[in-house]
Amino acid sequence: MSQTIAPTRSNLLKLKDDLAFANLGHELLDQKRSILVVELLTLVDQAVDYQNRVDIALEKASASLQNSVMQMGRLKVANVFPSVTSTSSIDISQRKVMGVRLPKVNTTFTGNGPYFSPEGTTLAVEDTISCYQEAIQLMGHLAELKVSIMRLAREVKKSIRKVNALEKIVIPSLEENVKYTAGRIEEVEREGFILMKQVKKRLDIENSKRKKEEQ
Repeated sequence: MSQTIAPTRSNLLKLKDDLAFANLGHELLDQKRSILVVELLTLVDQAVDYQNRVDIALEKASASLQNSVMQMGRLKVANVFPSVTSTSSIDISQRKVMGVRLPKVNTTFTGNGPYFSPEGTTLAVEDTISCYQEAIQLMGHLAELKVSIMRLAREVKKSIRKVNALEKIVIPSLEENVKYTAGRIEEVEREGFILMKQVKKRLDIENSKRKKEEQ
Protein backbone atom coordinates (compact mmCIF):
# COMPACT_ATOMS: atom_id res chain seq x y z
CA MET A 1 0.00 0.00 0.00
CA SER A 2 1.36 3.40 -0.99
CA GLN A 3 0.23 6.10 1.43
CA THR A 4 1.95 8.78 -0.65
CA ILE A 5 -0.98 8.73 -3.10
CA ALA A 6 -3.25 11.72 -2.58
CA PRO A 7 -6.79 10.50 -1.82
CA THR A 8 -8.47 12.23 -4.77
CA ARG A 9 -11.05 10.90 -7.20
CA SER A 10 -8.72 11.49 -10.16
CA ASN A 11 -6.04 9.34 -8.52
CA LEU A 12 -8.64 6.70 -7.70
CA LEU A 13 -9.75 6.58 -11.35
CA LYS A 14 -6.14 6.26 -12.46
CA LEU A 15 -5.53 3.42 -10.02
CA LYS A 16 -8.65 1.62 -11.23
CA ASP A 17 -7.49 2.04 -14.85
CA ASP A 18 -4.07 0.65 -13.94
CA LEU A 19 -5.70 -2.29 -12.16
CA ALA A 20 -7.94 -3.03 -15.15
CA PHE A 21 -4.91 -2.88 -17.47
CA ALA A 22 -2.92 -5.21 -15.19
CA ASN A 23 -5.81 -7.70 -15.07
CA LEU A 24 -6.08 -7.61 -18.86
CA GLY A 25 -2.33 -8.13 -19.20
CA HIS A 26 -2.50 -11.04 -16.78
CA GLU A 27 -5.32 -12.65 -18.76
CA LEU A 28 -3.52 -12.27 -22.10
CA LEU A 29 -0.20 -13.53 -20.71
CA ASP A 30 -1.95 -16.50 -19.12
CA GLN A 31 -3.55 -17.35 -22.47
CA LYS A 32 -0.18 -16.98 -24.20
CA ARG A 33 1.44 -19.26 -21.63
CA SER A 34 -1.25 -21.91 -22.16
CA ILE A 35 -0.89 -21.80 -25.96
CA LEU A 36 2.91 -22.00 -25.74
CA VAL A 37 2.75 -24.94 -23.33
CA VAL A 38 0.40 -26.85 -25.66
CA GLU A 39 2.69 -26.15 -28.63
CA LEU A 40 5.74 -27.13 -26.56
CA LEU A 41 4.24 -30.46 -25.49
CA THR A 42 3.21 -31.19 -29.09
CA LEU A 43 6.75 -30.57 -30.33
CA VAL A 44 8.22 -32.67 -27.52
CA ASP A 45 6.04 -35.61 -28.59
CA GLN A 46 7.12 -35.07 -32.20
CA ALA A 47 10.79 -34.86 -31.17
CA VAL A 48 10.55 -38.18 -29.34
CA ASP A 49 8.99 -39.76 -32.43
CA TYR A 50 11.60 -38.25 -34.78
CA GLN A 51 14.46 -39.28 -32.49
CA ASN A 52 13.25 -42.88 -32.78
CA ARG A 53 12.89 -42.49 -36.55
CA VAL A 54 16.42 -41.06 -36.83
CA ASP A 55 17.86 -43.92 -34.76
CA ILE A 56 16.06 -46.47 -36.94
CA ALA A 57 17.11 -44.69 -40.15
CA LEU A 58 20.77 -44.60 -39.07
CA GLU A 59 20.68 -48.27 -38.11
CA LYS A 60 19.08 -49.08 -41.46
CA ALA A 61 21.71 -47.05 -43.34
CA SER A 62 24.53 -48.69 -41.41
CA ALA A 63 23.09 -52.14 -42.11
CA SER A 64 22.74 -51.27 -45.80
CA LEU A 65 26.37 -50.14 -45.92
CA GLN A 66 27.48 -53.38 -44.29
CA ASN A 67 25.41 -55.29 -46.84
CA SER A 68 27.14 -53.42 -49.68
CA VAL A 69 30.51 -54.28 -48.18
CA MET A 70 29.55 -57.94 -47.92
CA GLN A 71 28.36 -58.09 -51.53
CA MET A 72 31.10 -56.01 -53.17
CA GLY A 73 34.00 -56.02 -50.76
CA ARG A 74 35.37 -53.20 -48.64
CA LEU A 75 37.87 -51.98 -51.25
CA LYS A 76 35.29 -51.77 -54.03
CA VAL A 77 32.87 -49.86 -51.79
CA ALA A 78 35.66 -47.48 -50.76
CA ASN A 79 36.36 -46.79 -54.43
CA VAL A 80 32.70 -46.41 -55.44
CA PHE A 81 31.30 -44.02 -52.83
CA PRO A 82 33.75 -41.14 -53.46
CA SER A 83 32.29 -40.90 -56.96
CA VAL A 84 28.84 -40.01 -55.58
CA THR A 85 28.19 -36.41 -56.63
CA SER A 86 24.89 -35.90 -54.86
CA THR A 87 24.82 -32.62 -52.93
CA SER A 88 22.49 -31.54 -50.17
CA SER A 89 20.76 -28.21 -49.72
CA ILE A 90 19.32 -27.07 -46.39
CA ASP A 91 16.62 -24.41 -46.61
CA ILE A 92 15.85 -22.71 -43.27
CA SER A 93 12.71 -20.60 -42.95
CA GLN A 94 10.69 -19.43 -39.97
CA ARG A 95 7.22 -19.56 -38.51
CA LYS A 96 5.79 -17.71 -35.53
CA VAL A 97 3.85 -19.00 -32.55
CA MET A 98 2.63 -16.18 -30.29
CA GLY A 99 5.51 -14.00 -31.45
CA VAL A 100 8.16 -16.72 -30.95
CA ARG A 101 10.25 -17.37 -34.08
CA LEU A 102 10.59 -21.10 -34.76
CA PRO A 103 12.78 -22.56 -37.51
CA LYS A 104 11.61 -24.76 -40.37
CA VAL A 105 14.29 -26.97 -41.94
CA ASN A 106 13.91 -28.54 -45.36
CA THR A 107 16.71 -30.74 -46.69
CA THR A 108 16.85 -31.59 -50.40
CA PHE A 109 19.35 -33.48 -52.52
CA THR A 110 20.45 -32.72 -56.07
CA GLY A 111 22.12 -35.07 -58.45
CA ASN A 112 20.45 -38.35 -59.29
CA GLY A 113 22.21 -41.61 -60.05
CA PRO A 114 23.70 -43.52 -61.56
CA TYR A 115 26.85 -42.02 -60.05
CA PHE A 116 29.12 -44.80 -61.27
CA SER A 117 29.33 -47.66 -63.75
CA PRO A 118 26.99 -50.52 -62.87
CA GLU A 119 29.76 -52.97 -63.71
CA GLY A 120 30.99 -54.62 -60.57
CA THR A 121 28.41 -52.93 -58.35
CA THR A 122 25.08 -54.01 -56.89
CA LEU A 123 21.77 -52.34 -56.13
CA ALA A 124 22.81 -52.34 -52.48
CA VAL A 125 24.94 -49.27 -53.20
CA GLU A 126 21.94 -47.25 -54.39
CA ASP A 127 19.97 -48.45 -51.38
CA THR A 128 22.75 -47.30 -49.02
CA ILE A 129 22.81 -43.83 -50.60
CA SER A 130 19.01 -43.58 -50.32
CA CYS A 131 19.08 -44.70 -46.67
CA TYR A 132 21.66 -42.09 -45.69
CA GLN A 133 19.77 -39.34 -47.52
CA GLU A 134 16.60 -40.28 -45.65
CA ALA A 135 18.49 -40.25 -42.33
CA ILE A 136 19.92 -36.78 -43.07
CA GLN A 137 16.45 -35.42 -43.89
CA LEU A 138 15.08 -36.81 -40.63
CA MET A 139 18.02 -35.36 -38.68
CA GLY A 140 17.32 -31.93 -40.19
CA HIS A 141 13.73 -32.06 -39.00
CA LEU A 142 14.83 -33.33 -35.58
CA ALA A 143 17.19 -30.35 -35.28
CA GLU A 144 14.26 -28.06 -36.19
CA LEU A 145 12.17 -29.59 -33.41
CA LYS A 146 14.92 -29.38 -30.78
CA VAL A 147 15.66 -25.70 -31.50
CA SER A 148 11.93 -24.92 -31.46
CA ILE A 149 11.57 -26.71 -28.11
CA MET A 150 14.42 -24.69 -26.58
CA ARG A 151 12.97 -21.38 -27.79
CA LEU A 152 9.45 -22.22 -26.65
CA ALA A 153 10.69 -23.41 -23.24
CA ARG A 154 12.59 -20.14 -22.79
CA GLU A 155 9.49 -18.11 -23.73
CA VAL A 156 7.27 -20.19 -21.43
CA LYS A 157 9.62 -19.41 -18.50
CA LYS A 158 9.43 -15.68 -19.32
CA SER A 159 5.62 -15.81 -19.50
CA ILE A 160 5.42 -17.68 -16.19
CA ARG A 161 7.61 -15.06 -14.47
CA LYS A 162 5.49 -12.22 -15.85
CA VAL A 163 2.20 -13.92 -14.90
CA ASN A 164 3.48 -14.60 -11.37
CA ALA A 165 4.71 -11.01 -10.99
CA LEU A 166 1.31 -9.63 -12.02
CA GLU A 167 -0.61 -12.19 -9.97
CA LYS A 168 1.40 -12.01 -6.74
CA ILE A 169 2.84 -8.48 -6.70
CA VAL A 170 1.40 -5.94 -9.15
CA ILE A 171 -2.32 -6.75 -9.00
CA PRO A 172 -2.51 -7.22 -5.18
CA SER A 173 -0.60 -3.95 -4.69
CA LEU A 174 -2.95 -2.06 -7.03
CA GLU A 175 -6.01 -3.61 -5.37
CA GLU A 176 -4.73 -2.52 -1.96
CA ASN A 177 -4.02 1.00 -3.24
CA VAL A 178 -7.52 1.24 -4.73
CA LYS A 179 -9.05 0.05 -1.47
CA TYR A 180 -6.93 2.44 0.60
CA THR A 181 -7.59 5.46 -1.65
CA ALA A 182 -11.33 4.77 -1.85
CA GLY A 183 -11.46 4.41 1.94
CA ARG A 184 -9.57 7.66 2.48
CA ILE A 185 -11.90 9.50 0.09
CA GLU A 186 -14.95 8.18 1.94
CA GLU A 187 -13.38 9.16 5.25
CA VAL A 188 -12.59 12.68 4.04
CA GLU A 189 -16.08 13.10 2.60
CA ARG A 190 -17.61 11.82 5.85
CA GLU A 191 -15.50 14.23 7.89
CA GLY A 192 -16.49 17.06 5.55
CA PHE A 193 -20.17 16.18 5.88
CA ILE A 194 -19.94 16.14 9.69
CA LEU A 195 -18.07 19.45 9.65
CA MET A 196 -20.73 21.03 7.42
CA LYS A 197 -23.47 19.81 9.78
CA GLN A 198 -21.63 21.35 12.71
CA VAL A 199 -21.18 24.62 10.84
CA LYS A 200 -24.87 24.66 9.88
CA LYS A 201 -25.86 23.94 13.46
CA ARG A 202 -23.59 26.78 14.69
CA LEU A 203 -25.09 29.16 12.11
CA ASP A 204 -28.61 28.16 13.11
CA ILE A 205 -27.78 28.91 16.77
CA GLU A 206 -26.24 32.27 15.85
CA ASN A 207 -29.28 33.18 13.73
CA SER A 208 -31.60 32.18 16.53
CA LYS A 209 -29.71 34.38 19.02
CA ARG A 210 -29.72 37.32 16.62
CA LYS A 211 -33.45 37.08 16.13
CA LYS A 212 -34.03 37.03 19.90
CA GLU A 213 -31.84 40.09 20.37
CA GLU A 214 -33.69 41.94 17.61
CA GLN A 215 -36.99 41.24 19.32
